[in-house]
Order: sequence, then structure tokens, then C-alpha cells
Amino acid sequence: MKIAIVIGVRPEFIKMAPFIKLCKEKEIDYFVIHTGQHYGNEMDKQFFDDFKLDVPDYILDSHSTSPSIQIAKMISGIEDILLKNKPDIVLVYGDSNSAMGPALACAKMGISIGHVEAGLRSFDRTMPEEINRVVVDHISDFLFAPTEICKKNLKNEGINLDHIFVTGNTVVDSIFYIKDIAKNTSKILDLLKLDSKKFSILTLHRPSNVDNKIKLNEILKNLGLLCDKFSTKIIFPIHPRTKKNLETFGLSIPKNIITVPPLGYLDFVHLQNNSQVIFTDSGSIQEEACVMGIPCITIRDNTERPESVEVGANTLSKSDYQSIQQAFEKQTKLPGNWKNPYGDGTASQQILDICLKYQN
Repeated sequence: MKIAIVIGVRPEFIKMAPFIKLCKEKEIDYFVIHTGQHYGNEMDKQFFDDFKLDVPDYILDSHSTSPSIQIAKMISGIEDILLKNKPDIVLVYGDSNSAMGPALACAKMGISIGHVEAGLRSFDRTMPEEINRVVVDHISDFLFAPTEICKKNLKNEGINLDHIFVTGNTVVDSIFYIKDIAKNTSKILDLLKLDSKKFSILTLHRPSNVDNKIKLNEILKNLGLLCDKFSTKIIFPIHPRTKKNLETFGLSIPKNIITVPPLGYLDFVHLQNNSQVIFTDSGSIQEEACVMGIPCITIRDNTERPESVEVGANTLSKSDYQSIQQAFEKQTKLPGNWKNPYGDGTASQQILDICLKYQN
């Protein structure tokens, strides 16, 4: 069997790394395509280094400010690669354009699609990611659902149960692999002069939060007020999109929110593991926080990761000060001993076993 693995954004680099490493160890015939959606040392190369992965076999130039043009570039770019290499199955991950474009190309070419992290639903069609999730799920041949809730979502949409496999989430595999390495090698706490559990983390990148000047300013202002009230600080690894918008909008950042460039995964995991709370609008970071036992506050109206909310690891918050303060007071009281709902760290092996079984 020949497997093509498609990655393009930070969460995909992290979550597919254990699967790629496993394929290499088992001497599976595979190749990796990087769509180029996230690019540069801070947004991709560092993650390959952290996981000791080879440079992808193919790197596309799909960067664009237009999602439609970006997806079109991916479809066009990946077609020649697939025709040349003739994989038996193409694995795409999650809900980015880097899953959507390649999956559409495969569907048109009659190549089997495996969707890793299938079945997530926010039930909010205003989110571009939600459209991607639904479309990719409905054209995929193998749906690797991380949880029973995801399986139920797929079943409710009429997808054949024979095509759905509950494997857990490969993010657990990644964290199990890198957590101790990060603890022993990362110097990020010393570099930023931080004491464990004396700070929180913020990540923001979703258009609904960062493309709206009023909303972005409200979030930062109220988090600054929170820091003042509780005599704490927030570390803010700033996404390129968010940084650009802050400059365009002419917004300032409160003094107790400390911005740093995007971090490598080793440093970011170590930072998360020593933080008091994680504020985010990222889906993947909701999972990472849950797996590591760190309370999370998601600044969104909904989440496609309800499992993290159900076990108490995560709570949703609006951007007004009262909501943020209530969420902070609630989450800082948590002991962090909830049951991890995302699996036992064997998701990559399960996915590979299913792919090999399909071969036979």
C-alpha cells in the first residue's frame, strides 16, 4: 500500500507527526505533501525539527488571501503529484483548506480519501471550518473519528457506519511523545522569566475574533483588566494574521499581555503545561489543554470539541469582561483531574492498521 499524507497548517503538522513517524518506522510506502498554507520557520519548519521529521516530499505554493483561490491552487497543485505517485489512499486532517482542496481533488480522481479527525461539528455554518468538515466527511471513504460524539454526528448525517472508525485523537499521541522532551529541553520559562502557574496563555487567530477591530480590542482590553484584578500576566504567542490586523487597526496591547512570536511545539507544550489557564479560540488547543490537565477558556460562542466541556476541562466565554472573569474564576478552581476523552495515545497505530487492513 502507498499512502499519501497531506498537511498544511500548524495543527496538522503536530497531529500527523506521530503517524508519519510510525510509517517511517514500519517501512510503509508513503510520501508527504505540504500544501504551503502555513509557511516559514515559525509556522512550519520548527515543527518538523521538533518531531525530527524529514522535509516533506512535495511543497505546494498555495498561499493566498482568498480561500477560494487557495483551494483552487491546492487542487491544481496536488493533481499532478497524485497522478505521478498513484497512492492507494490519501489522508487529510481536520478542517482547514488543506483538507478541503486535496480531498476534492481525490474525489474527482477516484482516489480513496481517509479523513483523520472526522465528525467534529460546531453546527455553525458561518465558520469556514465547518463547511470544510462537512464536505470532507461526505466525500471521504474512511472516517477516523476521534470520539463517540463525532461518530454520532456522522451517523446522524447518514454516513454509513461501515466507513466510520473511532480511533481517538492523534493529538494524544503527539503530547505523549513530546511532553517529557519539552520538560527536559525547553528553556522558555527562563527566557520569559516566568514562574510555573503564575501566568496564563492566550492564542487568537479566528476571523470572527481577529478580523473585527471592535471585537479584537474588546478581548485584549478585558483580558488586560483581568490581569490587573488578579495580579497576573498573559503570554500571547501572536499569530501572523492577528499581528497584521493589530497593526492595520492601530490597536495597542495592554502592558500585562506579553507578546512573543509563534513558538515551536516543544516550547509551546512546556508553556502550556506550566500555565494557570489557557485562553484560546483554537480547536486544537482546547484538546491539548484537556489532555495535559490545564484548564481552558474558549473565547467563542460554540465549540466543535464538546467533549472537553463535558469533562469540565474547557468552558466557553463571550468577550465581555463579566464573562471572561466568571470563566477565569471557574476554571482556576479546577483540580485538572478530569478524564481525558481523546484516547490512549494509540490513534496513529489504529489508523495505520485500518489502512493496511483495507489493502488486504
